Amino acid sequence: MTDKKELIKNIPFSQAVNINELVDYEEGRVVSRTLSSKSHVNITLFAFDKGEEISAHTSPGDAMVQVLDGQALINIDGEKITAAAGQVVVMPANVAHSVFAATRFKMLLTVVKQPVTIKGL
Repeated sequence: MTDKKELIKNIPFSQAVNINELVDYEEGRVVSRTLSSKSHVNITLFAFDKGEEISAHTSPGDAMVQVLDGQALINIDGEKITAAAGQVVVMPANVAHSVFAATRFKMLLTVVKQPVTIKGL
């Protein structure tokens, strides 16, 4: 490992890791583990107990949900999509969306945003 600042955190480097084991289910909760949080990208691992949800909101970037375990109900601007382990759903930037746990489920959320540039620097 070098002395450079890590872009990815909270996950071992240079080894095969079972991603489902990096976050545990907790009764009545949504549990998260941030893997990267930068101005242009966020990567977060979630575990939802059955019936838990992230209520409707918008995001400044395109958000991709990769379902790792179980089944989710994703609502994008009124369109309801059921997604199961092995499937992905992309939610467009600035469009209201919510995520509901139809069963206990785990997801990897990747949000990609436009890079911010400041002219004249």
